[in-house]
Amino acid sequence: MAPTPASPADHNRSQVLEVNPRSYMNPLLLLRVLLLLLLSDIIVSHSIIKSLPGFTGDLPFQLETGYIGVGESDEVQLFYYFFESERNPTDDPLILWIAGGPGCTALRAAFYENGPLMFNYANSSGNIPILELNPYSWTKVANIIFIDQPAGCGFSYAKTWKAYESNDTISAALNYDFLRKWLLDHPKFLKNPLYICGISYIGMVIPIIVQDIYDGNEAGNEPPMNIKGYMLTNPLTDKHGDVNSRVRYAHHMSLLSDELYEVTTYILPNCHGEYIEVDPNNGLCASDLQLVDKVSKISSLVFIIYASHGYHYVTVWANDKTVQNALHIREVPGTITEWVRCNTSIEYSFGESATVSYTFNVPSTVDYHRNLTNRDCRALIASGDHDLVVPHLGTEKWIKSLNLTVESCWQPWFVEGQVAGYTVSYTHNDYSLTYATVKACHMGPEYKPKEFLAMIDRWFAYSPL
Repeated sequence: MAPTPASPADHNRSQVLEVNPRSYMNPLLLLRVLLLLLLSDIIVSHSIIKSLPGFTGDLPFQLETGYIGVGESDEVQLFYYFFESERNPTDDPLILWIAGGPGCTALRAAFYENGPLMFNYANSSGNIPILELNPYSWTKVANIIFIDQPAGCGFSYAKTWKAYESNDTISAALNYDFLRKWLLDHPKFLKNPLYICGISYIGMVIPIIVQDIYDGNEAGNEPPMNIKGYMLTNPLTDKHGDVNSRVRYAHHMSLLSDELYEVTTYILPNCHGEYIEVDPNNGLCASDLQLVDKVSKISSLVFIIYASHGYHYVTVWANDKTVQNALHIREVPGTITEWVRCNTSIEYSFGESATVSYTFNVPSTVDYHRNLTNRDCRALIASGDHDLVVPHLGTEKWIKSLNLTVESCWQPWFVEGQVAGYTVSYTHNDYSLTYATVKACHMGPEYKPKEFLAMIDRWFAYSPL
């Protein structure tokens, strides 16, 4: 039996979209939005959160949570957290931050990467982990929407089993639908510079969303979005090229011996530099790759153990009933039974039935990046130089394939007098791309928060890194 829609008794405040008459908008734009709302039956629900379990006192920033229905008949209900900028919400950029996975939650980013709250590990010994302020939150310089997507991730859900099925292009379309409806409900942010940002696997989706926004603006879709560009961290972009670069990166970082790398790369009749689509009749290559895989897994395990520190706190916190009540989470039968940080299996089980709900249907987004080079668009691509998941070598290769003009040559960039990484910038007509490395692993903003805040602040301000 399919889950039933949320009832009026839900914690959330359901309402027809409203417009704040004091919004700082162009009068003509405001009139267009008002007319669209009068013709629309879009229903949203959101709540302003004043306090949270684990945090002492009232929150010193504005937090809103809510649901927005997207897709056919609003069958997918996407949950979001919206943090207003702590500096100047009227003028600061608006970020839609999308986690990777696919299937990692918004709280994964909000508490461990760039949101205004973090866990106090030293003092979190009770039932509710202790929250404290993050001094390197991106809300110091921007408004941020964190979204649970796709359906089945975090607190987002679908009204039918069929609506749980998704793929890269569906995900992009639903995120675009979400953003349109969110901006209709928050028209005072229509004039803020808009950036679509995310990390890891979402690199397969964000360039599609950005292109959809530009195409939608040209087609006259409402509301018009003030899109300025996108920012990606350690993005999976070309599934073959990025994964294939791992062997070269492992050798580059001295994880593989010169002899093993040379055998798998250059010496006939072995792998010839191809490590994914291997000829099944090439036994020598298969034998070499078994050893490479063994060495790489041991090296990856070190990163995984390091990266997993403290993740259990968010699981305990998000599954607590008082927390869910404070966030105004809907209680809809048959949907969320347990909150998990990342549903990396991409399988959701309902009773006796289970369905694989996400299909990887886009092999590469390089062409989407290339299409965007013909727009008035800015891009920031950041890579951890200790990332074995999406190595910077693969990222640099597809960036070079765009054939852009070098505007500023490879050079170090600094934070508090220390080298934070290296950067190079490119241009093509009205398009610009800044590429930067950071001395970090795959989840860069989590382990180098000071450096990433400095990077994004400078980039938003159109300043050199």
